[in-house]
Amino acid sequence: MCEKAIMIIVDGAPRGKARPRFRRVGQYVQTYTDEATRRYEDAIRAAIPQGAASFSEDVPLRLSIISYHPIPKSWSKTKRAAAETHDIRPIGKPDSDNILKIVADALQGEGGIIPDDRQIVEMSIRKEYDKVPRIEITVQEVTR
Repeated sequence: MCEKAIMIIVDGAPRGKARPRFRRVGQYVQTYTDEATRRYEDAIRAAIPQGAASFSEDVPLRLSIISYHPIPKSWSKTKRAAAETHDIRPIGKPDSDNILKIVADALQGEGGIIPDDRQIVEMSIRKEYDKVPRIEITVQEVTR
């Protein structure tokens, strides 16, 4: 049984979490997140519904993601129709695990609704094609 749930829709083509970048500062190596990844994480946080309360830090959470990818314009009408009816699924990039990572990282911390992504005890992700690319994210409290 689930109690509290928050649904978030992020318009645009889904992105995955990019690998960390490195730069040398004097004798030290500094790790940083690239600008495109930061912008997408900001877009996820901006899509959180106004007034949505953060989850408590002592509850287990379920994270469900459906990523809708754009249908390539170069495909034939037959192949495009098959993609629209979900007979063809996206198997290319971004990888499902990288989509999960960018969403989980965006939802925690300042501006997010999850105190720490270690609270996520169940995850699911599904990749589909659609005329309107987007990501639909649902975060729920898990109770038994």
